[in-house]
Amino acid sequence: MPNALSNQLLSWYADHGRSLPWRERPEPYAVWISEIMAQQTRLETVLPYYRRWMTLFPDIATLAAASQQDVLNAWEGLGYYSRARNLHKAAGIVVREHGGQLPADPTRLQSLPGIGRYTAGAVASIAFGRDEPVVDGNVKRVYARLFLVEEPINTPQGEQAIWSLAAAHLPAGQAGNFNQALMDLGALVCLPKQPDCPACPLNAICLAAQQGKTGAYPRKKPRPEVPHYTVTAAVIRDQHGQVLLTQRPENVLLGGLWEFPGGKQEAGETLKSCLKREIREELACTIDVHEALGIFRHAYTHFKVTLHAFHARLATERFELLYHQAARWVPPELLDEYPMGKIDRMIARQLQDNTG
Repeated sequence: MPNALSNQLLSWYADHGRSLPWRERPEPYAVWISEIMAQQTRLETVLPYYRRWMTLFPDIATLAAASQQDVLNAWEGLGYYSRARNLHKAAGIVVREHGGQLPADPTRLQSLPGIGRYTAGAVASIAFGRDEPVVDGNVKRVYARLFLVEEPINTPQGEQAIWSLAAAHLPAGQAGNFNQALMDLGALVCLPKQPDCPACPLNAICLAAQQGKTGAYPRKKPRPEVPHYTVTAAVIRDQHGQVLLTQRPENVLLGGLWEFPGGKQEAGETLKSCLKREIREELACTIDVHEALGIFRHAYTHFKVTLHAFHARLATERFELLYHQAARWVPPELLDEYPMGKIDRMIARQLQDNTG
């Protein structure tokens, strides 16, 4: 079975593998960046970001020397911003401790911020030719169908079952191409809802296909319902028409990004009373809340948000940063220079449209 699986899959990959920029020259840095960007993000979304990133930061030394704001600006729109912060931190460590070269050893790779078992295996196998397996969402789906894995793949037991299969079927000396072939098969053929089984090179050895059960695999444990929050934000202007941006702490969701200050509505609060309370708690000042700017909606991985933005003015002379790490008064036309999450960028765009 291992020989049949790897031989047929590698033959298919030679003819049908995706043409991707980091595959043309699989240098460690290029592979690393591509794998981090592709985590929980579709490749068609990744490609323009990857090309721009490699123009801005063509090597590890350039990335390490860049400011975090430049890095986050280049990442804006890809989401999961801890990935960008960890890339920046890891680049600094590689320059200081590894002579500017990514280590080939998976264990040493995993010691770097943001590199887990999957990314370490991908970089080690694709860039360095190491015999290391990888398991991502596509690989989980392929192996779960091939071998009728009963454990839900989003549980520790299911994860371990897939990793064991990936290690057992890894062809020595060809891990890089084999791993990429598995990922491509899952992305192009072994699709979540409508797999193209007749086009699959592994159709003859796939247990789910043979038994007509592809729709039943992979098994998944039901996820809890996604909560919804109502939040507010203040677009505070000064006498010069500049707006107040605050920078989120490093260790929270969207850490290091800039935002219009505000927060979550609590039970019994009106939107305006919520906003006034949040500003007191975050900036130790009071504001006069004026007309609404707009309503903005966004879905994150684990929750959804409806945000109500209001125009506002400071009612006190000074403010103090009780939560944020920095604050800036910014002319609306310069808001693009500050990296933001999607919902704050929506506010900024509308503000610029109204100003323009």
